[in-house]
Order: sequence, then structure tokens, then C-alpha cells
Amino acid sequence: MSRKSRKEPKAATRPAEGGARDGRKWGRIALLAILAAGLVGAAGFALRRRVAPAGIVHRDPGLSVLLVTIDTLRADALGSYGKDHAGTPTLDRLAAGGVRFERCHAQNVVTLPSHANILSGRYPFDHGIRDNAGFRFPAGAETLATLLKARGFHTGGFVSAFPLDSRFGLDRGFDVYDDRFGDRGSHTAFRMEERPGGETVAAALRWLGAQGSSPTFLWVHVYEPHFPYVPPEPFASEHRDDPYQGEVATADSILKPLLDPILEAGRAGRTLVVMTGDHGEARGEHGEQTHGIFAYEGTLRVPLVLYQPPLLSARTVTSPVRHVDLLPTILDALALAPPSGLPGHSLLGLAEGSAADADESYFESLSASVNRGWAPLQGVVRGGFKFIDLPLPELYDLGHDPKEEKNLASSRADLMETMRRELSRFRAADRGLQRSEENAETLARLRTLGYLSGAAPTARKHYTAEDDPKRLISLDTQVQEVIGLYAKGDLAGALALCREVVRRRPDMSLSLVHLAFLERETGNLAEAVAALRRALALNPDDTDVVGLLGAYLNESGQPRETLRLVEPYVKKKDPDLDVLVAQGVALASTGRSQEAMSTFERVRQIDASSVMALVNIGTVHLMNGDLDRAQQAFEAALDLDQGTARAHNSLGVVAARRGRMEEAAAHWRKAVELDPRDYQTLFNLGTLLLREGHVEEARSCLERYVQEAPVALEGRDIARVKAWLARPSGRALPPSSD
Repeated sequence: MSRKSRKEPKAATRPAEGGARDGRKWGRIALLAILAAGLVGAAGFALRRRVAPAGIVHRDPGLSVLLVTIDTLRADALGSYGKDHAGTPTLDRLAAGGVRFERCHAQNVVTLPSHANILSGRYPFDHGIRDNAGFRFPAGAETLATLLKARGFHTGGFVSAFPLDSRFGLDRGFDVYDDRFGDRGSHTAFRMEERPGGETVAAALRWLGAQGSSPTFLWVHVYEPHFPYVPPEPFASEHRDDPYQGEVATADSILKPLLDPILEAGRAGRTLVVMTGDHGEARGEHGEQTHGIFAYEGTLRVPLVLYQPPLLSARTVTSPVRHVDLLPTILDALALAPPSGLPGHSLLGLAEGSAADADESYFESLSASVNRGWAPLQGVVRGGFKFIDLPLPELYDLGHDPKEEKNLASSRADLMETMRRELSRFRAADRGLQRSEENAETLARLRTLGYLSGAAPTARKHYTAEDDPKRLISLDTQVQEVIGLYAKGDLAGALALCREVVRRRPDMSLSLVHLAFLERETGNLAEAVAALRRALALNPDDTDVVGLLGAYLNESGQPRETLRLVEPYVKKKDPDLDVLVAQGVALASTGRSQEAMSTFERVRQIDASSVMALVNIGTVHLMNGDLDRAQQAFEAALDLDQGTARAHNSLGVVAARRGRMEEAAAHWRKAVELDPRDYQTLFNLGTLLLREGHVEEARSCLERYVQEAPVALEGRDIARVKAWLARPSGRALPPSSD
């Protein structure tokens, strides 16, 4: 529905395209991956840890447990692990008073599967979660939360980023699972602002304070220092040359209110603290800027500290350990037996000075394979050696070559084959990847967090050296450069480089989706639609692209084409939520309001917590002139999430239509505060301020409107605003030419 010039504020003249939960527009693209999950049993991995007797460890079933996971935290970023001027006094104090494990390995290098490994004590091929989308944690699998809740613990989970959203299944067993990331309204294509860790910790402390004397299991996840690194002051200044380290220091300060009371209690404390990172960060090593492609030590080695002075003496352990060892360790400390068939072992013996043979540790990084068509990466660490199985295989002696600079694959062929056989034991239990369909809104939100995106066209059984990530990492570097250019405001440069990436790898739908977004940003919706059609041709089952294409068709005034596109997809038993949203928008745009309303109600039935489904329902009522029902829907959306900028903007429109201009202005100011780049709200507030004679404040809003509004949708009003900005006169914009 084209927007005519108006004497009333900009309402959402069609429902939101941005997603069933958070309303972000489909154009927000970044790097993520879609990966499937194969659900298999933990068949027979009784690993070879033989622990010699040591001091007696006194188990304590009355302890509470605090699990702290810090996203993207390299081991060597902490002062306790040797980093000079790390800015991590709280975590260093925890390590000094507890047991610090020098050589802990994650099994995955992205957030969701790594946390599934920690919480379940199982390898990814066993519980089935292999990446950040396309799968769910199996309903029948036990986790720390389910096990401890069954034994009377009060359980609370407080997480800071969308990859750990409850929809992925890790919420089972928690009395409270707080994954309220809010509608922060970011219009940045390659980033969504996660919930600040300070808010997560504050919510966790409120919950903890209400639990009384009952034993608790509390999991707190903070997203700092995940890319992009934007530490607040004073950490930005203190780490001016290293913003990653600035965010590590930020995470330390965020956790201080949570950890300080436990540290102050000392031997009188009744809480076992387990602190670790889910994975590390490459930081340019081996050509990788962030994480998710390779599995070198920068992304695989993480810190691990156990703290409970009455139970464990301060010590540093140099024996290798793994994330899959954490669940058995925690249960052992509570004098509880672990479930049978787990690959990991309790670390309490090591923590008290026992010697142990080294266990092998499986690891994988599969995102680039599933989403870009590159070769899959799997490997094993054993006896100080690390084998990475790729078309160009790699073998490293970690003891003598911790930076993995000398590949021994050709000189130690015998050892490499031994390691390959070791890896085959793990692969024997892996039934492969059985990709589950993920809704497009989920994928868009993950992309905004910096993960890979776009589905590979087909699964492959054979890969060559040309598919090895080492040969293709320069493509990832170029993708990162596209993001950097866009973030700096160089849209033309980002577009030119993205076209070059598409030319180099035309079968990588990731870059076609990026190209579509950038074309749309320039106002070239026709080219954006064409790029998405190419991406869909690579994989007609990629509902992410279907929903995005439907949204762009709606924006370009082709709602009937959207209805034809989505028809076969909405008939599926479990339809993609954002394909449904695209259908609802198209129905509303063609005047079929009741059918649109039914579609949005269907979204709510699938996802009762969908804020944007309520906003869309309110928008349809607003389009039909039913202000009362519209207001009820928008207020219901705010009841779910007070940070929904779109609902505030729409309530401002309702108030304005009723002549309540002060109320309208209050809603619009709140919407701009929540989402400073929302062009509709900027227009509404700017024109209202202009009519009321606040010319300079109006100018600021309208200048930002011109910067943010898409030409394809707002061309006429952009021209009117530009004309006024060039020669401001009176309290109104020039009339429209249409």
C-alpha cells in the first residue's frame, strides 16, 4: 500500500514485516548459519580417564550452584590466565581462590550448541544441536536444570542473547527462564543490540533474593564480549587500542555484584561457582576475525574456574578437561550420580591434585559447511596433539606449538592416521545432519548478532581442497569488510564489494541476501527482489529467503505476487512464522482485512509471546479506523514488552487521531528513545514539533528522518522534508505533489 501525503501522523499503513517476535524489518542482515541437528544416542564413549586417589573431597548435597557463562571469552583474555592489564579483578579473584583449569576445551565454537554441551554433558552429535538454528534441544534429554529441579532445587536461567532464546529448548527444567531481550529497535543491518549483561545480572539477583533458604541452581549468561566490540566507559578509554579486551573488562564489572557476596563469604559460603566461556574469539588468527568457521585454540580453548572453598582448595590444574565434564562435576559435588552413558567425568579428583590420563576431546565447526557449502570441520584432541579433519588436514603438537603454526600432517602421517581413527569412533555415533526448518524471523535475528547466514544449496558427500575453509577464508574477510563499510556509512563501497563476493562465489546465498539488503538500502527494490530470487533458486526450501522475498515484494507494491509466492509454504503443517507475516501483510495490503487478521491470529497461536503479532493486529484495526481495538492490541503488546518501539509509535498515532497531542508526543518521544532510527516516528514527532513551533527540535527529527527513510517507500515525503529543510518557512511542510 503506497503511502499518500497525509495531514495525520504516519501510522503503520501495513503490518510489520520485521518478524513474528520483535518487528525488525527484513532488511537487517548479517552473518549467521542455519544448521541441522541429528539426534543420536551416546553410544559407548567410556573415555579413558583413570584418576589416582588423592585428598578426600567432601561432597555437599546442600550446596547451591551458580553457573556463569561468558560469551566469546578466550582463556588468555583474563589476568589469571596471563593477560597483562586485563581489567578482570573479580574473575581473577575467583580464580585465585578456586580451582583454575589451564586447558579447558569447548566442543563447539558457537553459542547454542556449546551451552547445550555444558548443560547436558553430552557431545553435539548426541543431543543433536549443531549450530544456532535449525534444531531444538530434544525434549527427553536431561540437563542440569531438569536433574536439579527434580531434586528440589529452585532453578533460574538468565540469558543475554537470542541464540539462547527459550524456543531452542534449553529452558526446560527452569522455574524461571528469563530471555527478555526486548525490542531494542536496531535498524542496523548487521547487528542487533543484545540485552546488556548488567540488566541480566540485576534480574538474576532479584530472583535469587526471593528464593529464601532453598538450594538454587542459577545460570547467568552475559553476552559481552561478543562482536561488535563497543565497551562503555571507562573501559573504552582504558582499552582504547583493544576494544575486545574492553568488553572483557566490562563483563568482569557486570559480574561483580553477583560474585562479590560469594567471594566475601569465603569458607562460609554455600554456593559452588562454575565459570567458563562458551567459546573463544579468533581475533584475526589464521585469518578469522571472530568465530564460527575454524576451531583453532583461539576459539576452542576457554577459561574454567570452580570455586567453593570448603569443598575445593585453591589450585591450578594443567590436565586437559572439557565442557562435557562440567555436568558430572557439579552432580558429584552435590553427591548426586550422573545419568548413565555420559562421555565426561567429574573433575573433583583433578581439583584435589589427582593425576589422570588425558581423555580425547571431540570438537566441530559446521556452520560454514551447511550455510556456505564449504567443507565440514571436525576434529579431536588427544595426548597433547590436535587433529583437524578437512580436505587439507591439519595436525598440531599443542605442547610445543600452542599457536598452531606448524602443521605436522605431512611429516607425521602415522600419528595423523591414528588420530583419524580416533575421530572415526565419534563419527560412528553421528547419524549426520537432519536439518529442521527454522522460521525466518529467528534466522534474521541470529544474523543480526553476527552469525553466518544463508543455506547451502544441497548437501554434499565429497569435498575438495577448493572447499576447504582455509582456501575460502578470504571470502569471509570480504564479508566482514562489507559489514564494516556499511557500518561506516559507505553504502556504495559495501554494495560494490558485496557484488564482488557474489561474483566470486555465486552459489553462496549468504552474499545474495546481503546484496538484496544493500540494494534495498539504495532504493533499488527491483534489484533486491532479483537477488533474493537467485538465492531462492539455490534452495527453494529456504523459508528465510521466502519470507524476506515476500516482505520485499510487499514493499515494492506487489502484494499479489507475495500471495502467490507464499501459498505453498503457508499450507505446511508447521509454517514459518515470518512467511505467515508476509502473507498477512499482503492480505491487508489488498484489502482482505479479515483474512489478514486470521493470519496474524495464527501467528499468535504458534507463538503466544509474539509481540509483533499483536502490533500487526492493532495495525489492521487502525487501518480499518477501529481506534479502540487498535489501542487494546498495542497496549497488550506493551504488556508483553515495554520496549516495543512500534507499539509506542502506533499508540501515538491513536492519540493523535483522537486529538490528544500531548499524549501522542509522549509516545513518540518514547519510541524515538527506544529506536532512534525509526523513520516513521521521526516524521511523526518532527511534524508535530513543527506545528507546535519547536522549529529547531523539529529540524533535528526531520534531518534524521531524511537520513533513515527508504527512498523507495518515502520518496514523496522525503522530497517535502528536504524542501522545508532547504528553506524552512512556517509550521508546515510543503504540500505533496501527488
